[in-house]
Amino acid sequence: MHALLIGGTGATGKDLLDLLLKDDSFHQVDIFVRRDLAIQHKKLKIHVIDFDKPEQWKLLVKGDVLFSCLGTTIKAAGSKEAQWKVDYDHQYQFAKFARENNIDNYVLVSSGFSSPNSNFFYTRMKGQLEEAVKALRFPKLSIFNPPVLIRKNSDRTMEVAGLKAIQLFNKIGIFRSQKPLPTKILAQAMINSSKRKENGIITIGGNAIWKCAEDKC
Repeated sequence: MHALLIGGTGATGKDLLDLLLKDDSFHQVDIFVRRDLAIQHKKLKIHVIDFDKPEQWKLLVKGDVLFSCLGTTIKAAGSKEAQWKVDYDHQYQFAKFARENNIDNYVLVSSGFSSPNSNFFYTRMKGQLEEAVKALRFPKLSIFNPPVLIRKNSDRTMEVAGLKAIQLFNKIGIFRSQKPLPTKILAQAMINSSKRKENGIITIGGNAIWKCAEDKC
C-alpha cells in the first residue's frame, strides 16, 4: 500500500512513521510536514508544505490510505482559533482532498470523550471533525478515540497530570476502560485498522484499541 501521513512529527505520528517504514505491507510512505526532517529511508517521501496554501499541495494527496495524527494544544497554538485551524481546518482539508483524489481509506486520531455537542472546546472540536469526515463518505473510515496517551518526554502539563490521576484510579479499580495508552500501541492499532477487509465506519476507543493493536480490530 501507499500510505500518506500528516502529523508525523508528534508523539503518535513518530511511532506510526517508524512502524510504517518497517511494515512490508507499505511500499511507499509520504509525509507532509512544515519543516524538513532529518530522516532518510528508501520508502519515505517528504513533502515540505505550507498548510495554509492547499492549492500548492492538494494534488499530492494521492495514495491508498491517509493517516492523520495532526494536532496541537492551545498553549502551543496561542489561541482557540489557532488550535482550530490545525486540529480541524487542516485535517478536514486533507481528508477532503484525499476523498476527491479517490483515497478510500482514512484513519483518524480523534480524542476520548469527543462529541459535537460537548461543553468543552477541545472535545467539541474533535467531535465536529469526526462528523465532518464521516460526511465525506470514505468507504473505509477508522476513528480512534484514545484515552490519556503516554507520550515519550511529554511537556503537556495537563496531560501529565491527567495520566497520573488515571493511573491512580486504575490501581484502585476505577476507569479501567480508560487505561493510559502508549502512543506506539495506538500507532500499531491504526496500521491494523487500515488493513481490515471490511468497509464501513468503525470507532475504536478504550480497551478496544489494545485489542486492535493485537490485530483484533
